[in-house]
Amino acid sequence: MQTDYKTKGLLLLKKGQKGIIHAIFSRFGLMLLMMIAQIFILFSIFRWFGEFLPHIFGGTVLFTFIMVICLLNSKMNPTAKITWLIVIMLVPVFGVLLFAYTQSDLGHRALKTRMNQIITETRESIPQSQDTMKKLSEQEPGVARLAHYMHRSGCHPVFEHTAVTYFPLGEDKFAEMLRQLEAAQHFIFMEYFIVDEGTMWGQILEILAKKAKEGVDVRVMYDGACEFALLPHDYPKRLKALGIRCKMFAPVSPFVSTHYNYRDHRKILVIDGHTAFNGGVNLADEYINQKEKFGHWKDTAVMIKGEAVKSFTLMFLQMWHVDDVKVESEQFLAYPSLPVQEAKGFVIPYGDCPLDDDKLGERVYMDILNRSLSYVHIMTPYLILDGEMETALKFAAERGVDVVLILPGIPDKAVPYALAKTHYASLLSSGVKIYEYTQGFVHAKVFVSDDDEAVVGTINLDYRSLYHHFECATYLYQADCIPKIAADFQETLAKCREVTMDTVRHEKWHVKLTGRLMKAVAPLM
Repeated sequence: MQTDYKTKGLLLLKKGQKGIIHAIFSRFGLMLLMMIAQIFILFSIFRWFGEFLPHIFGGTVLFTFIMVICLLNSKMNPTAKITWLIVIMLVPVFGVLLFAYTQSDLGHRALKTRMNQIITETRESIPQSQDTMKKLSEQEPGVARLAHYMHRSGCHPVFEHTAVTYFPLGEDKFAEMLRQLEAAQHFIFMEYFIVDEGTMWGQILEILAKKAKEGVDVRVMYDGACEFALLPHDYPKRLKALGIRCKMFAPVSPFVSTHYNYRDHRKILVIDGHTAFNGGVNLADEYINQKEKFGHWKDTAVMIKGEAVKSFTLMFLQMWHVDDVKVESEQFLAYPSLPVQEAKGFVIPYGDCPLDDDKLGERVYMDILNRSLSYVHIMTPYLILDGEMETALKFAAERGVDVVLILPGIPDKAVPYALAKTHYASLLSSGVKIYEYTQGFVHAKVFVSDDDEAVVGTINLDYRSLYHHFECATYLYQADCIPKIAADFQETLAKCREVTMDTVRHEKWHVKLTGRLMKAVAPLM
């Protein structure tokens, strides 16, 4: 008889429908609140202080002009500048306050300071093998230069002797994940954006509780947004009763702070320092197609065994200790990584922090596009591009590279779906090919290029992933699994419909209107 994990005593959760409250604490939510407040205040001014209106209007115009000049001369991304120009012109006073609040350190100064300290303290925790870098430089100087940049931005060395297994579906990852968890002897580290009760999390939790009783150091970390939509506030205490250490990253509270705009979107599982999982698969039943939400859920992941696992161990510990004085990394990095000598190629696990000046996730993608010779094939659930990324995609296609995008045929969110379509005509005009997955929702985040390099991870092609989230991914060069990634792309492509200029012209009017209206504030989404 199959266990009913939804009624199992381990998880008696009360799901709250609090997505609206969470939206209010986003930058877009703040902008709407401030716009409403300014309209109310302006109406009151018109009513009570009519005789002073010329002076108020003149002062507002001058104030707005000064702010526009300052904004144009800032170092901000050009696409984001346009959004802020619109906001400041629509709501001058409160728009400036929102801009100053979100762009300064106010609200997330402590988080930014602590993250910079952690990165500085742990930068040399995993030494870069000079022999490995020399070998990579001899094989492909362009990739070696990318590896140099990635290591410069944090502790992200390039590794050899690492076996990588690619999973084309979430259920494939889940099956192997259970086997590896059962074999854990020393520690289990789990960091996920979403944890939700059901078959998937129920089976995992049963193993975690058993391992904790055996003396294994079990730690679970999830993003604080789960508290609003999925898990109760005291969930860490519930797991503690099972012997599992648990933390929420940035729990959302009624205090409005830009801290809450930076979510932990990473998906990491590390076991005993020798095995790690990474990819788009969260811990919820839709990711393994046990529950249908938007048709068939297409997701991907990788399992890593060997030297590169150390990087994921360090990434987890950096986030785990964000509220602590010291990062306890030495004892866990000392566990043997069990190098796989016969494994081919090079592996670079890397994390992207939204609080530094390196937009690592976007720049890795752009570097692949700029160095590509034959093809770049991409799967992503969202396509909300800034000007730089859109130009990189178009330029690669204009150079004769076969640039192909697979996007969802059934969206999970109406606004991002409409925003994605605003890029279609421009991309198609440059020769980029676009397909939509007819069977459901594509949640995979995959780049594969020229049969020799690929990225599998958590990084979407949208502002949230590229600018506002803590993310992670696995970069691969000439690894054994790359042909399987390329083949999976072609198999998925066979289940897609092609987007053409004709389909763009005949898109539903309300989708076009939504996309065009929301594009002005896309960086705030």
